[in-house]
Amino acid sequence: MAKKKTNSESSNAKKAKNDVSVGVVGSGSFATAIVKMLVENCKVVHWCVRNEFVKGAIELRGHNPTYLTAVNFNLKNLKLTTDVNELVTACDIVVLATPSIYLSDTLDKMNCEYKDKIFVSAIKGIIPKVNDVVAHYLRDEFKIGFRNQAVIAGPCHAEEVAMERLSYLTVATVEDETSQKLVDIFNSDFIKVHSSKDILGNEYSAILKNIFAIGAGIASGLGYGDNFTAVFVSNAIREMETFLEAIYEAPRDVNESAYLGDLLVTAYSLFSRNRSLGNLIGKGYTVKSAIQSMNMIAEGYYAADSIYKTSKQKGLKLPIIDTIYGILYEGKNAEKQFKKLTAKLN
Repeated sequence: MAKKKTNSESSNAKKAKNDVSVGVVGSGSFATAIVKMLVENCKVVHWCVRNEFVKGAIELRGHNPTYLTAVNFNLKNLKLTTDVNELVTACDIVVLATPSIYLSDTLDKMNCEYKDKIFVSAIKGIIPKVNDVVAHYLRDEFKIGFRNQAVIAGPCHAEEVAMERLSYLTVATVEDETSQKLVDIFNSDFIKVHSSKDILGNEYSAILKNIFAIGAGIASGLGYGDNFTAVFVSNAIREMETFLEAIYEAPRDVNESAYLGDLLVTAYSLFSRNRSLGNLIGKGYTVKSAIQSMNMIAEGYYAADSIYKTSKQKGLKLPIIDTIYGILYEGKNAEKQFKKLTAKLN
């Protein structure tokens, strides 16, 4: 009996692999998922991992030793390194997929030529060093303009990518040629890619949805049900729209998957680390103990401080953001704060 082809084998049979030089910086779950997406279409994917232990483990076993360990790679498709300069020098497209709190430590080591490279942010958080988004950080600290940037957004949990469950990405970039290149290298049997020109909108929405997901998790931990969560999320998307319009006006529809879709999956999915953090807090964990009990970074915690302060500077009324900030950073009681919040939602 003939062996049934996997999605990966089917895809490879349909089209030749791309010669584009692309690399991924980061070795967490989403970085690993991105490498899996790229090896579907690219002959070789350069991968800059955290340290020699991770590099050696992948070279020995063919998989990430810590994250998405079920994803096995053909080592002929990978070029591993721990040196960001080696990767950037070798690649035309560089995908940044580290946790936001570690990005500056990584890029501060970059001293090679990079002015003609395309930098793609898959980071959904605020850079603490500058208290700003990745797009502004790259522009201000490294003089990498928006024409050499792109943002990956959309409902795309790493765990489902690992299982080759159909997922959707939105690639935001101002250059049509860059957009097409990224569509070509990410699109596959299990990844569908859409294009957008709303770089800042996609980046900020990816950050906001993590904060809202913490709130959805707190509600779950407190015992609120699906009915409340639906109302919570419908209010959250309105707060997102208010914030995005205040930050950067652009033609956008927040009902598209990059905005609402990503919010929904992050607020409801058991794979969501931000929802998991909120759930622990709702069940009575202190914020500190909840963070320490997790083995992955919940970007929403770090983003909540920056987004709250920005919203106050803009004079915005965002009761969900205010509530979550109060719980995370002011030590306010979650149960009491959510009881107050219920009177403000509709």
